[in-house]
Amino acid sequence: MNYTDFLNKTSLDNRINWVDQVKGFTIFLVVYGHNFPFNEKYIYSFHMPLFIMVAGFFHPAVSALSNIKKRTTSILVPYFLWSFILFALWFFITRNYGDNLLYHLSPLKNFLGIFYSQGGRDYMDWGIPMWFLPAIFMTFLIFHWLRKIKNDALFCVILALIPICGFIYSRLTHINLPWSINIAMVALIFYAFGFYAFPKINSIAKKTSILLAAIIGLIHFFLYDHNLKIDLYRAVYGNEFFFILNGILGSLFILFFFKAFPVFRFLAFIGKFSLTILALQLLAMTFIKVILLYVLGQNDFNFSEWERFLYAVLQIILMIPGFFIINNYVPILNGGFKKI
Repeated sequence: MNYTDFLNKTSLDNRINWVDQVKGFTIFLVVYGHNFPFNEKYIYSFHMPLFIMVAGFFHPAVSALSNIKKRTTSILVPYFLWSFILFALWFFITRNYGDNLLYHLSPLKNFLGIFYSQGGRDYMDWGIPMWFLPAIFMTFLIFHWLRKIKNDALFCVILALIPICGFIYSRLTHINLPWSINIAMVALIFYAFGFYAFPKINSIAKKTSILLAAIIGLIHFFLYDHNLKIDLYRAVYGNEFFFILNGILGSLFILFFFKAFPVFRFLAFIGKFSLTILALQLLAMTFIKVILLYVLGQNDFNFSEWERFLYAVLQIILMIPGFFIINNYVPILNGGFKKI
């Protein structure tokens, strides 16, 4: 089987269970990471590069216009639908309660944030995690057009130059471009790595995967603390070398682990709804805080570490009914495909 046939065989319509488990684990790390756990520096060193790498696994083998249309339907359409929904909920309800009352945020700026998809709390208080969807679309688009270059040497040079330009931009200014274009340029490293490495990773035997997971995991654990806490949304990379190295090593550790032990079926289930979780995670936490405040009388939200972890699990559980509703009635909100 040649490379093109392999990618077509392992398309999104022919899902690979262990990859869905990786996606499920990664989206859980996103939710957990937003609860400010003690190990967030470790999590942030690789969880978004891993998400990007997995997206690269299934980049179309052929750079056709139809693939751009499919990605528009599966990424951009859900992004705008969810963004308008989340903005409406923010405008009419959540901005009038809790910490939001202290910030006096502009509804106009937050509305413009839907289209700019950057700018922090001033522009995306309704749903900062949604920034990732336009960013990964731009990463896809850059790689799509890059692969049209037929000269291998020129392709490699430009593939290296684009992330370098992204790094340089982040050192020159803290103003991120619309749809995180400058971040997408850097994300190209992990996206392209995922695209070219996936056939090899998927073919590695279980024993080898266990050995590689152990070795790479240890190396990553001893190296991740040599850098700052990574914040991809704000284009904070720290040392670029360690950013790339830890992003790849941490991602490979998780990939080889789940390749060797594809037994976490619940993670595969939630992995199919990562887009929905991305959109609803903060609302789920808001609901938890409302229950804690108005039902249990708890007004201290400085959670212990166990509470942060358990509430991340509870956030996922609270969203499960929504998975079935969206899957059966509005699958476009989860990328346009029925997953169950």
